[in-house]
Amino acid sequence: MVEKILARASGRRSVQPGDVVVAEVDLLIMHDLSGYLTSRVFDEQVGGEVRHPERVAMVFDHHFSPPTEDAAAMLEANRAWARRTGVHLLDCGNGNIHHAVVQRGLVRPGAIVVGSDSHTPVHGTLGALAVALGNDSHAGTVLPYGKAWFRVPETVRVELVGTPPPGTTARDVALWLVGRIGEGGLIYAAVEFAGPYVKELGFWDRWLFPLLCVDLGAKCSFVEPDEVTEAFVAGLPAGAPDRLERGDGGEASTVLRFDVGEVAPQVACPPTVGNLADVPAVAGRPVQWAELGGHAGGRLEDFRAAAAVLRGRRVHAGVRFNLVPSSREVFTQALQEGLVLALHEAGATWFPPSTGSNQAYNMGAMAPGESMISTHARNFPGRNGSPDASMYLAAAPTVAASAVTGTITDARELR
Repeated sequence: MVEKILARASGRRSVQPGDVVVAEVDLLIMHDLSGYLTSRVFDEQVGGEVRHPERVAMVFDHHFSPPTEDAAAMLEANRAWARRTGVHLLDCGNGNIHHAVVQRGLVRPGAIVVGSDSHTPVHGTLGALAVALGNDSHAGTVLPYGKAWFRVPETVRVELVGTPPPGTTARDVALWLVGRIGEGGLIYAAVEFAGPYVKELGFWDRWLFPLLCVDLGAKCSFVEPDEVTEAFVAGLPAGAPDRLERGDGGEASTVLRFDVGEVAPQVACPPTVGNLADVPAVAGRPVQWAELGGHAGGRLEDFRAAAAVLRGRRVHAGVRFNLVPSSREVFTQALQEGLVLALHEAGATWFPPSTGSNQAYNMGAMAPGESMISTHARNFPGRNGSPDASMYLAAAPTVAASAVTGTITDARELR
């Protein structure tokens, strides 16, 4: 499918792995931090006009309310640049960069999406070719020409079969795969997630698999569009797609098959996403922070799971449990379902739609010795405050159960 997209976008009949092509870009996404850097490079070193401003979106997601004068000035500079160039601007409070542009209907199946965020490949969930580029590449090729160059990657298909035990979520399976394949195990590949297990997942659970391709070292990742994709896209502002780009089944150079039938709930321990353990193996470690948010969290599915765990229970007195909707649309739905009130009364704290405590620009900085368990995508030392703090990654039920007990807890123990 990646080869078909690149061939069409570069005006070729076909392309092969290893070919270098220049292709039309359908969408460039930047957040408030990378957008500031990219716009400076464009203005000061490139110049000229943004060729396709309707294909550029800047999302303020690290700052939902600037905490310093310098941060406020940066956001004002971004707003002025967006007004001058005419690009889409999704200001503070619209949500996480990736979730927000999807909810606005800016990402389409078969599109080429580039972004200055390493988790940009997550848009392959819609059947787009999505890759992360550097700020200079955006400023030098995408903004003035609407194009970017690509070396066509080889496709590796990861087929998942089997049915996980009760209590194991798609997030657990996605984390488990990083451990099985290994960090950096698929360098520069285009990773297709397929098989009966993936086929049966809803859209937002599929989302969790292309998200992890950066940890595998892949160039991009995707789920081939099907009726689930079509139904999801049909509900977005842009409506149903004209067509769904599909592969011919012959692109994959390698096929990896995994049976997920015995996968237990997982925790990614410091210092990297690939340092995985079954939850019982690390249960009992104390946490002072818990959070549902980030690129991998803040979904409606996460808040439903947390509400189920907290029903009849309260957040532990020694834990701050932060809830960060991934978009305004998710918060609206959580309100309508009664999840906002239920989780508030259980002792959790709601924050505006954003990328949450990712890099601790607005919230979530930890002191030495503190620990957080979250749905975030990264757990590097120093990611959120002190390098002597610890970040654990897990699925929403594990995060919520840990918020109840004050220690890493298997949600299956609280049934």
